Amino acid sequence: MSSWNTYWWSLISAIRFLTIIPIPVAWPKEQDTQSVQAGSILFYPMVGLLVGLTLLTLSLFLNIFSDGLAAIILLTVWIIVTGALHLDGLADSADAWLGGHGNKEKTLLILQDTHSGVAAIVAVVLVLLFKLILLSELNSNLVLALLLSPIIARTAVTGLLVSTPYVRENGIASVMMSSLPVKSVWISLLIIAAIISAWLGWNGIVIVLSVAVAVMLFRFMLYRRIGGTTGDTAGALIELIEVLVLFNFVVLENL
Repeated sequence: MSSWNTYWWSLISAIRFLTIIPIPVAWPKEQDTQSVQAGSILFYPMVGLLVGLTLLTLSLFLNIFSDGLAAIILLTVWIIVTGALHLDGLADSADAWLGGHGNKEKTLLILQDTHSGVAAIVAVVLVLLFKLILLSELNSNLVLALLLSPIIARTAVTGLLVSTPYVRENGIASVMMSSLPVKSVWISLLIIAAIISAWLGWNGIVIVLSVAVAVMLFRFMLYRRIGGTTGDTAGALIELIEVLVLFNFVVLENL
């Protein structure tokens, strides 16, 4: 199988995994390979671009509504497009972090539990409230925030996955991690960071640096507690970075 063919199916795999966006392409069984699954991580930022373009396009038709109602519509579509996948990871991670009481085995056990506790509900509600309020606060930076938040968040999680051990052998990402194109991923991360910094100037540099610091802190916490990352914690990071990027845009807009 040619490398271009692998890249193509890796992109399709990333879209199918991270969103509910319909892809008018039949998925051949022979593409369920480690190289395709691992290569899909390289295209996570591009999936973020698709999500961002969807939200940006929708926002152009919401001028007739109040800021609050427009924010609710945008957030609802945001959740639907991603299938609430990352919110599920956030919920599981919150339950595990508080319920694990610093114990690795207990934390990993709770991460596998399909039931949601109080911590999960509180974490999801807080993240959604933050997003809703931040979206309603944005004016001139709204379009940029809608476009870049999903891209930067998925770029951040790509950095986490490429730099952090995966702690489960039978998790969703275990196959991907074993054949991860590390060099290509790092190059793509640097290119995206450079583009954002060049495009937005000092504002872009501030956003890139704040996200880099947040990812390093998140990674440090993961190492201390469970010795690596999981699919759930990766999903949690996406949600948290989206909030952070929106917050950055609100602050920068009001300086």
